[in-house]
Amino acid sequence: MDAALAVLVLGAVIFFGALISIGNERQRQALDGIREQAALWAMQDLRLKREKLAREVRVDDSLGWFNKIVSKVVGRDFNLKVIESFSEPPVLVCEVEDRSSKVLFTPLSPAGIRRLKSGRRSRLSQYVNQNPRFSLAGNTTAYELTILNAGILFDLEVALAWKSLTGENLGQSILWMYFV
Repeated sequence: MDAALAVLVLGAVIFFGALISIGNERQRQALDGIREQAALWAMQDLRLKREKLAREVRVDDSLGWFNKIVSKVVGRDFNLKVIESFSEPPVLVCEVEDRSSKVLFTPLSPAGIRRLKSGRRSRLSQYVNQNPRFSLAGNTTAYELTILNAGILFDLEVALAWKSLTGENLGQSILWMYFV
């Protein structure tokens, strides 16, 4: 009798546990669906706003635009002055107004810089030390600039600003900023 009651209680616990698990799984799937719909709505809303604004994209003051992006990402205003630009690899070299540091803009990521052949001295290596471990100087800070941190129209505006300052087409929508 005691054994039958124990089996019955154990069966009931397993049954109710299975019901709770099934209910939790259904609830998780419903929440995932809601989260996915909210993300799709947000992306579509962003596309609509962006499409409306994309027709009017202009960059009148390219250096001012770069200054605005740097202050937005770093949180501090720098008065940048263009020193020079190179096409191979594409690099725009700017200097902070007080000449305390240089800011390099390039589509090359830190991994891309590491892949630069150390035997071939590039113009970028004038400003970025060829440290065997990182291929970047120890005091170099890198920031990735995308539409997520530099503005909803960044990819459209960066092409215009880059062409204005360097005379070259950038061909990418992601830019890396290095403080040297």
